[in-house]
Amino acid sequence: MKYITLSLSACLFGGHAMAADEKTATLPVVTVSDVKPDSQPVGATTVDKAGLARKLSGTSDTARLLNDVPGVNLYGAGGVSSLPVIHGLADDRLRIKVDGMDLISACANHMNPPLSYIDPTNVGDIQVFAGITPVSVGGDSIGGAIVINSAAPEFARPGEGTLLKGQAGAFYRSNGNGKGGNVALTVASDKVSLTYNGATTEAGNYKAAADFKPAGLAAPGRTWLAGDEVGSSRYKSENQSLGLALRHENHLLELKLGMQDIPYQGFPNQRMDMTGNDSQQINLRYVGQYQWGALEARAYHEKTRHAMQFGDNKRFWYGPTNNVPGMPMDTEGKNTGVLVKADLVLSERDVLRVGGEVQNYLLNDWWLPSGGGMAPNTFWNINNGERDRVGVFAEWEAHWNSQWVTQIGARGETVTMNTGTVQGYNTSATYLADATAFNASDRRRTDNNLDLAVLARYTPDATQTLEFGYAQKTRSPNLYERFAWSTGGMAMRMVNWVGDGNGYVGNMSLKPEVAHTLSASANWHDAAQEIRGLTVTPYLTYVQDYIDASACSVTRGSCLAINPAAGFLHLTLANQSARIYGFDVSGYQQLSKTSDYGSFTATGMVSYVRGKNTTTDSDLYNMMPLNAKLAVVQRMGSWTNTIEAHLVDAKTDVSQVRNEIKTAGYGLLNLRSSYQWEKTRLDIGIENALDKFYASPLGGAYVGQGTTMNTSAPYGTAVPGAGRSINVGVTVKF
Repeated sequence: MKYITLSLSACLFGGHAMAADEKTATLPVVTVSDVKPDSQPVGATTVDKAGLARKLSGTSDTARLLNDVPGVNLYGAGGVSSLPVIHGLADDRLRIKVDGMDLISACANHMNPPLSYIDPTNVGDIQVFAGITPVSVGGDSIGGAIVINSAAPEFARPGEGTLLKGQAGAFYRSNGNGKGGNVALTVASDKVSLTYNGATTEAGNYKAAADFKPAGLAAPGRTWLAGDEVGSSRYKSENQSLGLALRHENHLLELKLGMQDIPYQGFPNQRMDMTGNDSQQINLRYVGQYQWGALEARAYHEKTRHAMQFGDNKRFWYGPTNNVPGMPMDTEGKNTGVLVKADLVLSERDVLRVGGEVQNYLLNDWWLPSGGGMAPNTFWNINNGERDRVGVFAEWEAHWNSQWVTQIGARGETVTMNTGTVQGYNTSATYLADATAFNASDRRRTDNNLDLAVLARYTPDATQTLEFGYAQKTRSPNLYERFAWSTGGMAMRMVNWVGDGNGYVGNMSLKPEVAHTLSASANWHDAAQEIRGLTVTPYLTYVQDYIDASACSVTRGSCLAINPAAGFLHLTLANQSARIYGFDVSGYQQLSKTSDYGSFTATGMVSYVRGKNTTTDSDLYNMMPLNAKLAVVQRMGSWTNTIEAHLVDAKTDVSQVRNEIKTAGYGLLNLRSSYQWEKTRLDIGIENALDKFYASPLGGAYVGQGTTMNTSAPYGTAVPGAGRSINVGVTVKF
């Protein structure tokens, strides 16, 4: 087992490393289980491409690469679109960067979150800030941060001609008949590098370990579903990227072009399905190293064209005579950003990190008429919505001595939002009243936000480390939270980014959320960090003006009253207060090491989070119950074998205002094995080896089949987890 040790300036806060000598040797292999606290930022976990290799045969969802990071869980969604949760805060409350781009979900149901735009096989490294996030990492968020990068460009060594290399892989997963492949090619000289990456993946509906509903037609006129088949869980995704990099001495200029095509992706916890997601990305980056420090500049543009409709397992024909063909919904998002930041080496002790960024986001969300009550007009959900951010930051990092490192940072941002006038399908009473009130209002909103972060690391000796910090972080509402306007029941049910089956209308009066977080992390390990280690991380967050679900304040349409006995509800949003606290415990212990059987290492991770709305004294939505992962890993030559138990407590603390569904506790057994030749890697795994039936606590409400447009969709079933799956993956380098 091999671990890495980097300079504190590079690892603790991730900035001064840009000024490192270009001749520094390549870092050794790192895996999630291998990373030790001394080589990580406060509250964060770092993993590189080698550490991700063992996960690729089991998932096509990039968010699921984070499953072994302490404090991270996932909201269920489509097959490639899970939403990460860090310490109870999810989705837009996190800062998520993909190759330096701040991507935004262009969908009322958040079907295309940032991590869905990069295939797992194209991920080069991941850094997760689960505790205190430095202000230089990003703003407009109140939770942690996830920074994902594709592989860095490679160049030939001077005088060694042209570098030609590549990699190809394929996988198969028995549950859902999942299959796919990927290829990566690089052609480079010592100054120019050209790289292509392509990946395709598809799967049918997956099956639970037991029947959770009667078998039969998924909906009138639709396909047959077995009792254990999870409707609307199939998907297909294709991603391609082309990278061109130029290197001259201490300067690097990199251009990346990306393209995504998702022809379909079902969502078992949403009333609609994705029927198209086409995205194009242009990403230009410069990095330069100077005597005074380092400079980085980036400019990017991303355009997404997104479509939704009722998929194969949901009713398509509506109306008294079944002559209304579904409900087409379309969105187009355009996202442009510019970022400049510099690391100024003031002295041997001090580094000053300064920067600024600008982001312009444009969104249109329209629903074409399809007949009946959804005619004759186009329904404009968001018309020329705009959300612009301008931010500046400064961080002072000081290396006082061999034991103490501190960092103090501040970030100021201005977020400006606006949208045009809207209209309903027709001039019925509810549509007309809602649209008239919305159009007559002053819709422009400007928020001036302030972030602060204070971080410290104390290393008294070679066997222990203490990290602690405080942060104030601010997030402005997204466009849907402020500008979704219709109280019509059908329209409200189409606006839901949390997967609870309810319908939502926005609130233009929402204020930004302001979170105050205290986090600490104590680590004990042997001096060589080879035999044992234990990390304990408690945290506490208080959120002022927390945006939570609330009973509607208007008295028209379906936004009339709340009745918890009614199943799915129609709700709005309101600023309230919240408190979130919990802990993460992780560790490892080498059990034995012999020449005959290799090494055996026990690893473990336990997490707990509790969230409370202190205004209403009710529980927050989608809080992961107490859970643990316990594993034994054997490494013997080229073999790596893992037996893992995943234990989850029952979810009984649920959001009353949302009528959140409770889930039972469960335990899963996973088996994995891999063998590494010089140029080939084989991975075999059995997920949920005992075929245990369970419902994921964060999977949401099951609305994956039936008549999902109206309120007749059955309430009370949580989306079940996948039954046993045998996964096989092969990767060949050339």
